[in-house]
Amino acid sequence: MSERKMTDAQRAYEAKRAAKAGMSLEKWLADKERRAAAEALEAAAAPSVAAAPKKPGFFGRLLEKAQKPL
Repeated sequence: MSERKMTDAQRAYEAKRAAKAGMSLEKWLADKERRAAAEALEAAAAPSVAAAPKKPGFFGRLLEKAQKPL
């Protein structure tokens, strides 16, 4: 985020957050960038869990019953 230009409003917002955390703006931005990189690395390393097939809803079950032979 340090390479990216920030508007005055964005800089003021980040300065408020840094002050609330008790850090300087530069240290806050560096820490924020480090956390974002760590989260991205963690998300890439985590195995993707395949979603279980969704149970058919009311109309799906109704259509399934209608297509079954008597």
